[in-house]
Amino acid sequence: MDELLKALDYFGVVVFAISGGLTAARKGMDLVGFALIGTVTGIGGGTLRDLLLDKPVYWLTEWEYVLMTVLAAWAVFFFARMPPFLGRPPSGSPGGDPRFAPDESVAFTPRLQVMLNWADAVGLAVFSLIGAQAALASGTSPFIAVVMGMMTASFGGLIRDMLCNEPPMILHREVYASAAAAGATVFVVLHELAAPALLTLTAGFLAALVVRGLGIVYGLHLPAFPKSDHS
Repeated sequence: MDELLKALDYFGVVVFAISGGLTAARKGMDLVGFALIGTVTGIGGGTLRDLLLDKPVYWLTEWEYVLMTVLAAWAVFFFARMPPFLGRPPSGSPGGDPRFAPDESVAFTPRLQVMLNWADAVGLAVFSLIGAQAALASGTSPFIAVVMGMMTASFGGLIRDMLCNEPPMILHREVYASAAAAGATVFVVLHELAAPALLTLTAGFLAALVVRGLGIVYGLHLPAFPKSDHS
């Protein structure tokens, strides 16, 4: 299982970094901004996990994680410039090169938004398993393992949204942290039942992805307290 989890960890870091890069693209950032947003999205959740579990932060010794996040975000910088991903600026938008203008002055095609949503969903599912497994390996209780899975999967996206001035998905009606909790719960339950490793990983991954996918495709969301009409 360790080798498979390592491969999934690499995959999740890259996918989350791509998600961060796509958000940076919508915000009109430069190469430094892409690298920063991609990196905090890719390794932010794992960093918090290691700190809470009183473990050495993994990327301080495994520097390839930081390299992967930067390269993945920069790949988005160059490939998202291609016409299939770009829409036309709305009428009345300011002049100049619109390719990486802030999102108020450029419209990306639905394809880019779909990529952003699903890349984020895949990373969420992968990291929910990685966080839960790391907690179990540290000797925590199953409940804390689920919490660690949820935090590992959602904290990087929280930092990304805050830095990019986006409403944090885990604090609003989006099915986000709850999807990570679902995946981590399935993973932990099957792990405690000594189910085969492949079944445990697959079931946990699909649980998180399906719950998040329902939110993306059908607009499924958690109930939210109504906003006041007075600010």
